[in-house]
Amino acid sequence: MSQKEQTLKLIISHSKEYGFVFPSSEIYDGISAFYDYGPFGVELKNNIKKYWWQSMVQFRLDVVGLDSAIFMHPKIWKASGHVDAFNDPLIDNKDSKKRYRADELIENYIRKINLKIEKEIKKASKRFGSDFDRDKFHKTSPRINNYLSEIKDISNKMNSFLNNEEFKKVKDLIYDLNIVCPVSGTCNWTDVRQFNLMFGTKVGSVSDEASNLFLRPETAQGIFVNFLNVQKSARMKIPFGIAQIGKAFRNEIIARQFIFRMREFEQMEMQFFVEPGSEIKWFEYWKKERLNWYKSLGISDSNLKYHDHEKLAHYANAATDIEFKFPFGFKELEGIHSRTDFDLSSHANETNKKIQYFDPKSSTNYTPYVVETSIGLDRMFLAVLCESYREDNNGKEKRVYLKIPPVLSPFKVAILPLVKKDNLPEKAKELYHTLIKDFNCYYEEKDSIGKRYRRQDAIGTPFCVTIDHETLENNTVTIRDRDTMSQERINMEDLNNIIKKKLSFNC
Repeated sequence: MSQKEQTLKLIISHSKEYGFVFPSSEIYDGISAFYDYGPFGVELKNNIKKYWWQSMVQFRLDVVGLDSAIFMHPKIWKASGHVDAFNDPLIDNKDSKKRYRADELIENYIRKINLKIEKEIKKASKRFGSDFDRDKFHKTSPRINNYLSEIKDISNKMNSFLNNEEFKKVKDLIYDLNIVCPVSGTCNWTDVRQFNLMFGTKVGSVSDEASNLFLRPETAQGIFVNFLNVQKSARMKIPFGIAQIGKAFRNEIIARQFIFRMREFEQMEMQFFVEPGSEIKWFEYWKKERLNWYKSLGISDSNLKYHDHEKLAHYANAATDIEFKFPFGFKELEGIHSRTDFDLSSHANETNKKIQYFDPKSSTNYTPYVVETSIGLDRMFLAVLCESYREDNNGKEKRVYLKIPPVLSPFKVAILPLVKKDNLPEKAKELYHTLIKDFNCYYEEKDSIGKRYRRQDAIGTPFCVTIDHETLENNTVTIRDRDTMSQERINMEDLNNIIKKKLSFNC
């Protein structure tokens, strides 16, 4: 097992042991790609939602919120293109019986070429030392230019074949590149075929009379069909956005990598409506704005990057992903798309209703263009765990802790009486009931203080407050920092203000 695979395994094990994520229906041997969030996981998840909502809605004048229904009229999904175009190109290996997305097999091959480019650059950097000019070498190296040419050729072919639904040519490309199954190591592939990802269901009391509906595969369409309702009721002027957090469902055939790809998941989306012609300006704005949001949470630059799309969705004229470096590589965390006027125009055509904005400045009506930001909440949850997981081997025993940004931590403060006697628990509970009005607090009195510190480290609690015998004498307590393990004696009356400063939002 590689180091990266081992890291992911440790995070999955830690998540279950400390009440973050459980396999769904585990006592019935589980159900693939469905998970339940435990006591500490649900708190972390709610805090991520709160931080995003405050950043995107409450701290801005130009974005309002919405909570649309999961079930919507089936014609919505026809108009949006999901009925006809929401498909994955799948291919099976006959020897391993494993199924893959054909485009991901080819993209993984391209990633290997990019790794060769990075290897060439590292070798040159060592050879030339401080005189090395990365940009110049990148442009002038014949070998790198050959690699780049190969990447461009493969990408162009793949995108052309997929866009034109020439699936035999996609399979031929996989054979030409000698792409093998990671499990069997063979090229014994089936034909490529399309698979629609939407879950179907029925609504009605009698099955014969029931209506065929879909579980929504995205939350965005609920925003689009409510555009006029929101714009008029909230008296919004373009440019403005509508944000929503909600469940979505996709019948993923290839669901793996823990909670990264699930069949039931949660999205945090915002659709920003702009005047036609200004969409690229706003697209660039939201690219920077969203990247800065991740940095505000302390996620390192080396674990974040943009991935601009060469193959665009049918509704987009520009698209990029913000990718995070998970243990299994850089993968999409958030998509930012310039969706043009496709969605509003499609729903207008399907319903024969006018869905336009009246601009009081120009006294004209037009269909707004849309810039979308869409982040997977579950993927963000996993990214926080991956970024935060630490193993400290400097002491007598290994310490495992989660360096979660305090604003996201499931609990902000743990209140710990030193012993379960001498009136210390009563004093600790008194403090708990004072602080709980402002912070999510955790109370614990079982086991030694050292073991309790370790448990709080493992769930990411940034501060532990210990009540001891000196507290009863002079009303002072010890506050311990999770990351440094340093302890400070302070007056109990100053505790609230000290914690507030450490937990302040910086959106």
